[in-house]
Parts: sequence; C-alpha cells; structure tokens
Amino acid sequence: MRATVRGQVVNRPGVYWMVAEDGEIVYVGKSKQLRARLMSYFRAAYPEDKGARILREAIKVEWEYQPSEFAALLRELRLIKQYRPRFNVAMKRDVRHYSFIKITRGAAPKLHVVRGASGDDATVYYGPFVGAQRVGEAVRELNDLLGLRDCRSDQRMVFADQRELFREMGRTPGCIRHEIKKCLGPCVGGCTVAEYDRQIAQARAFLDGADAGPIEMLQHQMDAASEALQFERAAVLRDKLARVEALREQFKRLRFAVETLSFVYDVPGCDGRDRSYVIRRGVVRAEVDTPKTRRERTAMRRLVEDIFGATAPAGASIPTHEIDELLLLSSWFRKYPREMDRARQAS
Repeated sequence: MRATVRGQVVNRPGVYWMVAEDGEIVYVGKSKQLRARLMSYFRAAYPEDKGARILREAIKVEWEYQPSEFAALLRELRLIKQYRPRFNVAMKRDVRHYSFIKITRGAAPKLHVVRGASGDDATVYYGPFVGAQRVGEAVRELNDLLGLRDCRSDQRMVFADQRELFREMGRTPGCIRHEIKKCLGPCVGGCTVAEYDRQIAQARAFLDGADAGPIEMLQHQMDAASEALQFERAAVLRDKLARVEALREQFKRLRFAVETLSFVYDVPGCDGRDRSYVIRRGVVRAEVDTPKTRRERTAMRRLVEDIFGATAPAGASIPTHEIDELLLLSSWFRKYPREMDRARQAS
C-alpha cells in the first residue's frame, strides 16, 4: 500500500477509501493534499493510533481526485452516507453536538428532543440547535400548553372515538398529566383523534413560525394571574414564557441561516475544471462545470430557475436526509467566510 501511494498518488484534492480483505470499506477520508495525507498513515507512531488501526484492517487503498477541497468534502460526505464505514466516527460525533426536535410518527405524534438525527420514527426534524437542555425545557412547556403526550413511544393509544377498543381492553390505566390538565390523554380516551391532530398541527405551525398561539396563551395566563394578584404563579408563567420565546428566537435564526445558504457557488478547480454548485436551503441541489459558452450559460440559467422556482418548505423543518449536508455546508462557510464572496444570487 505504501509503494502504491508513493508511486501513483499526487498532491491534489481528493477522497480515498480503505478496503478490507472481504471488500468492506472500513474508512473514507478526504484531503486537499491527497498524497501527503495517505503517506501520513504509514508514519503512525503507536499501534493504538487510529491510522495504525485502519491499516491493520485494510489490504488496499483506493482514491479519486476532485477539482477542489469543497468538492472533496462533499464527495466524502456522500461516500460516508453510502457505505457507513465503521472507522468514520467523527461525523457521528459532530452531529451529536447538535440537538433536534423531531415529531414522531404514529397515531398520536409527540415532540421529542434528540441529539443527532435518525430516520426511525420521525416524520420531520426541526433544527439543528445548540443547547439540548434549553430546547428540552421549551418543548416540555409546549407539550403542557398544547396537551401533547410525552409518554413512551410504544404506549398504546385509546382515543375517545374508538369505543370498540374500550370494550376489548377493559379499564384503562390512568395518566397523571391528563389528570392535572397537562395532556389531552390520547392513551386514556381523553380526546378524539381530530382533537389531538389539531394540537399537533398547532405545534407544527408554531415551530414553522406561522402561529404564535402558545406564546399568546402563556401571555394571557400570566396577565390573568397578575390581575388576580397571584404573583408567584405569574412569575412561574413569566419563566415559561421566556423559555418558549427563546425557542422561537432560535427558530428565527435557523430559518435565516437556512435561507441565507441559497445561492450559486462558483468554485475554481485546481486542474482548471471549475464547478458551480446550486445551493438552496443549505443543500447542494445541482452541480455542473462552470459554464463558459452562451449555450452553457443559458442551460445553467434554466437549471437555476427550475430549482429556485419550485416551492420550498416553509419554516425550520429539515428533511432527515438533508441534515448532514446542511451541517457540512454551514460549517464550511463558517470556517471560510470569504468563500461567500464566490456566491452569487440565483437570478
């Protein structure tokens, strides 16, 4: 492997992958100086070094060149998502620095704060955010205000308009949050399917920035407590209001960031093969060789019009499969802010 790298690889941007004897891709990496990066594996000082452990598993290394560091970064992400190599733990760790609000699937969806994203039981994710504890506190306030459940995911639901289930199940166990008016009680027949769906719709509207209902409810309760001279209760409600408003502010910043990452990004290639990336809402929607002729520019303009002419989802919801790329692009332009000078409006 050392001889292959020394004799065949040159120093330019690219991606590489380490292959085990059974064909498993155990690691994917990238570098803007590919030869130097690969040669560094053979200088691992200690057997427990990550590079040394990867080499013990691999019998060959394969690679492909890319026109730029950005292209290599994007290709690396896509290869990792495709093969899920067991030594690629950095991406998983980076994603878990962020928290997301997910809305689960099922008869009675619930809001749940998670670190990282998994496509298991979520219909949609909102995020990413920093500060899982603060986000979790705000979600608890939302659950209480809207009467949404927070019980375990596999809890059986028994809605009020499903009377036949009551006959089969007999007495249903009680729900403490339902008893104290914090939950509609979809597991104890406390609401109909339509009633619960309306509250979930209001939660989604709030998270999308289309409805300030929860904030107005808290403000009304706080004002009523103050007028009744219930100052301790008013103070508690004030703190609840502050947490929910802080969550809304985070969503505003997220929406701004997502919408800001919408442009055409022209990247010069080290081999003269310049590339243009059409980025919308933090995700590369198309990439082509940067047009040089009138015909190519016309085709590029039509491509951009098609992408930006399509209706975009409103608010801060992020499809599961787009989260990794959104994080990657956000990190890239945060690390290299001057790269924004290469961005041009999609017009």
